[in-house]
Amino acid sequence: MIKALDDTDDPVSVARSIVLQQLTLGPRTRAQLAKKLASRGVPEDAATQVLDRMTDVGLVDDQAYADQWVSSRSSGRGLARRALRHELTHRGVDSAVVDEALEQIDDETEYLAASDLVRRKLVHMRGVKGEAQVRRLVSMLARKGYGSGLAYRVVREQMAQSASESLLDRLEPGD
Repeated sequence: MIKALDDTDDPVSVARSIVLQQLTLGPRTRAQLAKKLASRGVPEDAATQVLDRMTDVGLVDDQAYADQWVSSRSSGRGLARRALRHELTHRGVDSAVVDEALEQIDDETEYLAASDLVRRKLVHMRGVKGEAQVRRLVSMLARKGYGSGLAYRVVREQMAQSASESLLDRLEPGD
């Protein structure tokens, strides 16, 4: 554990140590690292010097961080662009960088992800009445950042498809 800065320490060396320690824990945005340095009492000029150097050598790269974050969280958790934008902004990523990272998700990709989420959730909701299903599914999509229009459309489509598949399952061959 690296201690807070005191009068005998070289602020640039302390800042470098703090940044490297943070980066060994995982990728961080420049804003996250600057906040950590400030909390440890590193002067702003020393923090800027170290962060500029780390950016120059590629150890701190907000664009790469945002691209990886969007790819990981959209495929892994099914998050929509709105939720991803919120998460990245909360982590201090510049809005232009966020916009560029979100370009990898288009409307069709978002629609397919929402459909997949609803389809997987419907399997576990067989005993739940229709209105409750709609409410729960739309709420789930809203929590993941999907707009209400898309959420209701996807839920209606997936419920209709699930109902028709259920009906087909009950029919005997040759009926």
